[in-house]
Parts: sequence; structure tokens; C-alpha cells
Amino acid sequence: MTRQRAEQPAGIAYSVGAYLLWGFLPLYFLTLAPTGPWEIVAARVVFSLVFCLVLLTAMRGWRRIIAIIRQPRLLGWTALAGLLIYINWQVFLIGTLTGHVVETSLGYFINPIVTVLLGVLVLRERIRRLQWAAIGIAALAVAVIIIGYGSFPWIALSLAASFGVYGLIKKRIGAAVDAVSGLTLESFWLLPIAIVQLIIVAQTTGITLGSSGTVHTALMLFAGIATAVPLLLFAAGARRIDLTLIGMIQFMTPIMQFLTGVLILEEPMPLERWIGFAIVWCAVIVFVIDLVLAARRGRRSRPAAIV
Repeated sequence: MTRQRAEQPAGIAYSVGAYLLWGFLPLYFLTLAPTGPWEIVAARVVFSLVFCLVLLTAMRGWRRIIAIIRQPRLLGWTALAGLLIYINWQVFLIGTLTGHVVETSLGYFINPIVTVLLGVLVLRERIRRLQWAAIGIAALAVAVIIIGYGSFPWIALSLAASFGVYGLIKKRIGAAVDAVSGLTLESFWLLPIAIVQLIIVAQTTGITLGSSGTVHTALMLFAGIATAVPLLLFAAGARRIDLTLIGMIQFMTPIMQFLTGVLILEEPMPLERWIGFAIVWCAVIVFVIDLVLAARRGRRSRPAAIV
């Protein structure tokens, strides 16, 4: 048995764990009421940084951080990545806490398709016919939602675009920045924004951390772990399984978010929105079929492995 095959079960477990945790995030953030999205994101930045600093110390990873700091261009990419993940976190929290969990799920349903499109536009990558079909179907779905539902899905499109570009930057950085170092630096760059947000919240609605009970305080402090752990699980899984499996597993998160919005939070789902989502799911099916076919062609073209 090859080493890759031996590590595949662990890789699947890590990846499933990451996407399960991301799927539960809306419910977790809703338990933080009465805290608003601006304070939660600020807390998420601060406590993620604290958690990562502890991890770096425990894992003796400070040399990796110093090596990155000595490369200004690489450091700049981590700053841009931090800004994009901040936008993603903030939009996600606004959507979750204002009754738009279903729309956040739409963003993550179309995110893989947007990533493929960005690869064409930015990296000049060539894509297959089924991928073009998935892009076209997804565009049709967004048009149906805009026309039929009568509102522009800015939350969904902002989430898909910000995370898609974030993925491009992480791909450009590659193995030069490991998961813990990357999240540490991204959180560090966002620290000034988080401090400004906390000052503004303190002067307007008031800081809820420490003033809404022990359980609420503990949940707020847990925001750093809730942010970092899925990212670390994802990084561990991505090293052990191929992108085809990851591409299929990642749809767990928007499915869970969609079910949370419809079944638990009982968000409105008029016929126009159902039609739009049905078209999106058709695009997702086409996308997954393309992944499976591409993986099969890849296996046939590779020589037999030595076991």
C-alpha cells in the first residue's frame, strides 16, 4: 500500500471535521446574542491571534514566522489574504445575524465555481466543457434569484468572491507559508481593524464581552479556537487527499447552512428562491460530475503504483 493511500482515511476524517465545524458556525454565532457582528469579528481576530501565538510557541514555529517576515513580498501577500478573509468573516457574520443564513449558503455553494472562473480570468487557466457549463448554470441561477426574488444577493456574491480570491492568494503563496503561520500573520494584520471596531462598538452599542454572563464570555473567548481549528484540520486533510475528494466534501458546509436557515431558523423560501437554488444545485451536480470524470481520467493516465 502506498503512503498516500494509507493516509487517505485520516485525510478524509480531517477534511470532514473541518467542513462539519464550518457548517455549525451559524448556530455557534447565533448563541453569542446579544453580541453584534462587528464585535464578534473583532473578538474572532484577537482570540485567533492569541490562540495561534500559543500554538506557535508549543510547536516551536517562530523560526517559520521569522523566515516569512524576512521576505517582504511574501509578507505583503499575507496582508492581502488577511484583508480578504476579514471581508469574508464580516459579511458572513452580518448575513448570519440578520436572518440571511440561506443566502450565506448560496455563497458557499457557488464558491468552487467562482474559483474556477477566477482561474480562467486571472491565471489564464484552461477549463473543461463541463466546468463552463457549471459556470453558465450558476450565472443563470443568480439571475433568476435577482429577477424573481427582487433583490441582489450581495451577501452570497461577496462571500463567494472574497473566499475565491483568498484561495487564489493562498495558492500563489503555496507551501511557503504553513497554516498556523499564515493564520497568525493574517490575524496580526487585522489587529488594528479589530481594535478600531471594538472602540466604535464600545462608544455606540457597548461591549458585551464580560457583561452578559459567564457562559457568554466563555463562548466569546472560544471564537479564536472555533476559527483556527477548522483551518488547521483542513490543512491537515488537504495534504493527505487529492483535490477531487476535497471538492466534493466541501459541499457539506453550504448544505448544513442551508438546512439550518430553512429548518431551524425558518427563513422565508418563496418559490423564486427555491427555483434559484434548484438551478444552483444543478450547477453543483455538473461540477462534481466533472471532478469525478477528471479524477478517473487522471488515474487511467498514471502508471500503476508500487505497493
